[in-house]
Amino acid sequence: MSNKNLSKKEFEALSRFRYQLRRFLRFSEEITRQFGITHLQYLLLLHIKGYRGRQWATIGELAELLQSHHHGVVSLVSRCEKLGLVYRQQGTADRREVEVHLTTAGEKAVGKLARLHRDELLKLQGVFQVPGMRELAGDGEAEMQDGEGEAGGK
Repeated sequence: MSNKNLSKKEFEALSRFRYQLRRFLRFSEEITRQFGITHLQYLLLLHIKGYRGRQWATIGELAELLQSHHHGVVSLVSRCEKLGLVYRQQGTADRREVEVHLTTAGEKAVGKLARLHRDELLKLQGVFQVPGMRELAGDGEAEMQDGEGEAGGK
């Protein structure tokens, strides 16, 4: 890391990035509220659905993905369970673990919300680079040239 002071352009780039990031988060908060859930509940559903290699995740894995404490995720799962979006199941490989699965209602909710979030992210091309943008676009329409789309506007 450099001890050199940031330039005005670097401050401007960071400011633009944070502004666009906050706009996206606000979009997420508003759209999830319209569906009757919180943005954290949506993130829980998204992380379960998007967990690599399987259709469920443990409380510990979800805590890491949400950057939250174990007990907070337990409470979040309980609230989603009451809404009929998820269910818990004792771990098959390790009976001490709790697997969290999506219900049919949870699958439908995360599917609709994820499409809306993907579309909003695709609108942000050129504002900042989003990891996995090519996968989001599906058909390669979001391919970016090297350096294009970074916060600095290169």
